[in-house]
Amino acid sequence: MTPTFSRSAADTEIREPGIGGKPPVDRRPTGGGGGGGDDDSKNERGRPRELLHRVRVFVFCGLAGDMVFFAVLVILFYARQTSFHMDIRTRQQIGDWHPVLLPPILFLNTAVLLLSSLTMERARQAIFRELDVLEEWLGLGRPALRAALPWIGATFALGTLFLAGQIVAWRQLTAQGFGFNHWSTPASYFFYLITGLHAIHLLAGVLALVFCLTSLGLLRSVQFRQIAVDSTAWYWHAMGAAWALLFAVLVFGQ
Repeated sequence: MTPTFSRSAADTEIREPGIGGKPPVDRRPTGGGGGGGDDDSKNERGRPRELLHRVRVFVFCGLAGDMVFFAVLVILFYARQTSFHMDIRTRQQIGDWHPVLLPPILFLNTAVLLLSSLTMERARQAIFRELDVLEEWLGLGRPALRAALPWIGATFALGTLFLAGQIVAWRQLTAQGFGFNHWSTPASYFFYLITGLHAIHLLAGVLALVFCLTSLGLLRSVQFRQIAVDSTAWYWHAMGAAWALLFAVLVFGQ
């Protein structure tokens, strides 16, 4: 008797998908390595984004500490305004706080810093532009880098101009007779303290821009160039927001 072979249910589903069976499954190659599947391929694609996410978390934590530091400065600024001293002759309490007329150049400096935040954001968007990044991944040049570098250079120029403007403001205030003296003029003392500490933080951002301008061409990985620009951009935005708050306090808080 001639043996007959019946097709299994799995064969029926694969060979005859139109008769009530499931369509054939198109399995993607896993690249070897056992137990891969689609999850491994997704993880491979997600690793650059995960590294960027971890760096952002680290930067945001540091910026949170800076924001707390500037908030403490604001609290001390208002607390110092409530101090008094006793006049021996009249035996009356006299306030120690005398408002300082801010140099007008500070308004120009604020506009320059806000403009630099816009140019830095344009640089960050340029380094993440999908089509340009895809060309860099394929080795077709560095269009994203070429698009971001002019905006980084503009931010560096504006940041340097802001620092120079702050030095001019300090000299103008000193020429008016308001020096860095806590006991005689506490208002001018806090002006130098607030603006000086912010200038130190912004100087760190300028140095980060110098790093971007000098080393981005040396970094071969698109991912590392994105991380460098992205981290610097978020730091620069935070310093711009901090100055906007501090300047508002100096203008309206006295």
